[in-house]
Amino acid sequence: MSKPRTSSLRALRALVPFVNVYRGRMALGLACVVGSSAIASAIPWLLRRAINDLNASAPPRDLWLIAMTMIAVTCVTGLLRFQMRNILNSISRLVEYDMRNAMFRHLITLDAGFFGRNRTGDLMARLTNDLSAVRMVAGPAIMYLVNTIAGGVFALIFMLRISPQLTGVAVLPMVLLPIVMAVLGSLIHTRFEAVQEHFGVMTTHAQENISGARIVRAFRQEAAEEAHFAALNEEYLRRNMGLAKLYGLMSPGLQLLAGLGAVAVLGIGGAATLRGTISVGDYVAFGLYLGMLTWPLIALGWVINLFQRGAASMNRINDIVRATASVTSPAGRAATLPPHGNNGRALEFRDVSYHYPVGDGESPRWVLRNISFSVRAGATVGVVGATGSGKSALMDLIPRFWNPQEGQILLDGVPIETLPLDVLRSTIGYVPQETVLFSDTILANLTYGGNDEAAAREAAVVAQLEAAIVDLPNGYDTMLGERGINLSGGQKQRAAIARALARRPKLIIADEPTANLDSHTGAAILVLMRHMVERYHISFIFSSHDPDVIKAADDTIFLKDGLIHGIRRKGQEDAS
Repeated sequence: MSKPRTSSLRALRALVPFVNVYRGRMALGLACVVGSSAIASAIPWLLRRAINDLNASAPPRDLWLIAMTMIAVTCVTGLLRFQMRNILNSISRLVEYDMRNAMFRHLITLDAGFFGRNRTGDLMARLTNDLSAVRMVAGPAIMYLVNTIAGGVFALIFMLRISPQLTGVAVLPMVLLPIVMAVLGSLIHTRFEAVQEHFGVMTTHAQENISGARIVRAFRQEAAEEAHFAALNEEYLRRNMGLAKLYGLMSPGLQLLAGLGAVAVLGIGGAATLRGTISVGDYVAFGLYLGMLTWPLIALGWVINLFQRGAASMNRINDIVRATASVTSPAGRAATLPPHGNNGRALEFRDVSYHYPVGDGESPRWVLRNISFSVRAGATVGVVGATGSGKSALMDLIPRFWNPQEGQILLDGVPIETLPLDVLRSTIGYVPQETVLFSDTILANLTYGGNDEAAAREAAVVAQLEAAIVDLPNGYDTMLGERGINLSGGQKQRAAIARALARRPKLIIADEPTANLDSHTGAAILVLMRHMVERYHISFIFSSHDPDVIKAADDTIFLKDGLIHGIRRKGQEDAS
């Protein structure tokens, strides 16, 4: 992932805009937190008065009134605490919902280079596990932090009213608290970030093994993969145990500091009570207020843990948010395509050269060099070449999955980099070399991208998929497994072809569309596709290494080592 990362809690600044959307409800929830702490702090004061009244032989009516007041205060406090949890925890879920949508929305705008650099399993971990840690900051951590501060402030106010000297003795050991929190908090941040990084590695390994289960079984690597996953899991356990030990050290450490204050109050305050310097009621109330101050300090360790975990996860999420696509729509006023009439789109490459992205200091390896050719509107053009000749790269440049480093590509005379991406891609039907189908019905896959159902069914006939669909249990409503696993390779390829045809685009790009079909079937499908493109006036460019398939093209472009070695018009000899 991209570097550098923001250090410590500053990474959580990126959370502010998401929380700010709910600032009104957040203010109400925090008001409930402060209100509950303020009202709860009255209980020891009421108890102090009751004990002092007992010593003064006050009438029973006064004691009953104090008791009823304490019950009412407790009920109001409980109601406010319920509301604060209901409001703030709900906000944290809404923030998580908004962030997950925003992250996914941003992810699908990133180009192929980003996904080439980052593993799927690690991205999934950031969308799930890391986001859950950030959610805890947006709700419980903020809630208990405010509760800790408010409870501590109110307790200190009443403690000072009872005895400033005894308050000074009680809080003296707590001057070490900032140092303890700073040291342990930094260690928690570092260790949790390491835990989350390793969780991404483990998730990636599991995802790859599940999606590649057939390969694992075919090569009899079940035991090896099980051992590998066990080792990763053991490392994950080790890192989590280190984090757990650190957190286990934090709570006793804070309790020790608070306990030292309680011991001092017990000795010094008890002696003062025996001397009559403070009343029994004051002494009991002071002890309760000290407990109200001590508990938030103990909870503060948990709050620090939540904030540090959230900051570490926010760092990893920010890596995604900061990533930018190298392929974007043009800024400002964009170009438009001319009306196509009854023709397909004309395509032209002008001296195009391309290499895949390289790191700093690396030398580029050119995949395409000085490519120039044109596709007439409504023509069928085949690109032939051996593996590694640059066919796939050439195809991927047309819908701008990548941008060429040199030269220009034009669609109906308009440079494609001046067109909005949605305009460019909406006019193109795309058949990838590696077929991707979604876990949905066959019909949903064929109508993906807004395809018309009637057009999808017609395209299925053209792609010779109709017969296979009829034989399935629920026809077009048959659910496909992950990546269309319940279809054969040839059927998946036909589905991809039908999906592209169903869009009725003005340009179809097909990268090795018959790779999983035999030569006879592949050639037959291309003939049917050609009839389709002629019927709907579509330009068609496809690649293949099969000479029999290429015969269906009007023009054939021969690629070798990223260079054009010849262009053949149908019925003519090769011409360079």
